[in-house]
Amino acid sequence: MLKQSHLHSLKLSLIAAAVALVAAGCTFEPKYERPPAPVTQTFPEGGVYANQPNASSTASNGRTANNVAAPDIGWRDFFADARLQRIVELALKNNRDLRVSVLNVEAARAQYQITSAALYPTLDASASQNKTRTPKNLSFFNQTISNTYSVGLNASWEIDFFGRIRSLKDQALAQYLSTAESRKAAEISLVSSVADQYLQMLAVDDLLTVTRNTLKTADESYRITTLQFDNGVGSELDVRQAEGVVEQARANLQTEMRLRAQAENGLVLLVGEPLPDDLPPALPLDTQNLLSDIPAGLPSELLTRRPDIAAAEQSLLAANANIGAARAAFFPRVSLTGSFGTLSPTLGGLFKPGSAAWSFAPQISLPIFEGGANVANLDLAQVQKRIEIANYEKAIQNAFREVADGLAARGTFDDQIKALELFVKSQSRRLDLSDLRYRNGVDSYLAVLTAQTDLYNAQQLLINARLQRLTNLVDLYQFLGGGWIEHAGDQPRPADAPVDYGATAPAAVPASGASGASVSKLTPVEHLLPSAPQADTVAKGNAPD
Repeated sequence: MLKQSHLHSLKLSLIAAAVALVAAGCTFEPKYERPPAPVTQTFPEGGVYANQPNASSTASNGRTANNVAAPDIGWRDFFADARLQRIVELALKNNRDLRVSVLNVEAARAQYQITSAALYPTLDASASQNKTRTPKNLSFFNQTISNTYSVGLNASWEIDFFGRIRSLKDQALAQYLSTAESRKAAEISLVSSVADQYLQMLAVDDLLTVTRNTLKTADESYRITTLQFDNGVGSELDVRQAEGVVEQARANLQTEMRLRAQAENGLVLLVGEPLPDDLPPALPLDTQNLLSDIPAGLPSELLTRRPDIAAAEQSLLAANANIGAARAAFFPRVSLTGSFGTLSPTLGGLFKPGSAAWSFAPQISLPIFEGGANVANLDLAQVQKRIEIANYEKAIQNAFREVADGLAARGTFDDQIKALELFVKSQSRRLDLSDLRYRNGVDSYLAVLTAQTDLYNAQQLLINARLQRLTNLVDLYQFLGGGWIEHAGDQPRPADAPVDYGATAPAAVPASGASGASVSKLTPVEHLLPSAPQADTVAKGNAPD
């Protein structure tokens, strides 16, 4: 009789499991629809946007992107300076902020696995001894001490009829994908930040060179005017004016030396270790020769190029899935618990015939009164989704603005630098003529000092314009989604892959579907990112069947 009852219970359990597998595919999640992009269909055109550089531009020196999109251009192809390439490589391996981003991905993956595990039954082995004493006047046959030994298996399973656990799993998956995309955005931003800081350091080097040359010229002028004053053929006014230029140049030199040290400290912080001594020699600022003609494409392409936009959409998907979990909380929870093992009053009798024991306890819990908590949770989930919609739209608007600003700057810097180069040339000639006129007694020394100061300022303007042009190209490369691959033609790594380019990037998203696949099976993260027509594969919109 015991065997028949056990068999009957097993049949019921199998039927319940089959029903659960069918029902688990349904959720209360709203059907996901990607919000329309709140920007125009094209980037601004005409005016400052019309004069974009191409392969024939003077500043490009024949280097061209060949109309390849930024995400397909490796950062080693974008940067021509071997020293900068080496520094970027070191930063990708040692930067602490990037390490934190990678660890955040691992934490989110673990959280996803924890949430996914709730879809499956739990099975525990247990062994216990229960020893009790009963008062003599309440005991039978004067047996005041009793022992119970047990060994067995305990199982429990919440059957996800209404998709609550599946919605929580979808939410955890979307949060994991969002964290992975944020990590990708952090790596791309690091490449850009390292390049910007490196270029800033080169610009200060150029400013130091100009200031030292200016100081050298000013010292020589001061020496000559002092000699002339001592011989009675010059005025003290000329001496003091020359002395003022010398001291100003010395002060500027100290300022720029301080900025140079601070710029290097900033670069060391980004790299995550002191700069090694065996770095390749650096290219001067005016010969960096970055790729300057990367096509902008269309604003809609930013949705797939920009990992920060992908991260914002995954956060939106997580909020959408959370609504399904909040809705499912209004419906009953069905759980199965059971145990099978042996019981015996003696340790030696645990495995003797007739000691088998089992229990089966299905349970249904239906919320009746929760003090409004379930309603409030649903309201909160819906508000959070609206917040994430606004964040997603803001991410698109911010990306559009960054690219548009970059295009406006790229369309003006080449002509600005050409004009400043001519300006520096004219001020240099002006200084030569002013000095000649002064030496011939035609003009005062004030004209020489003014020309010298104007040349110094013009040289500074030219260096700053060159720096701004280069940082604009670097930032535009980042804004268009470039900086994730090392070489053009490389297979893009998954967003959660390690930085070590020499290692095989492991796929790291655990796949656990209704088919009962192992939770240890891993799938590349990009395979789980929703595209526009397939967005509802992650956030299902079907009501329970």
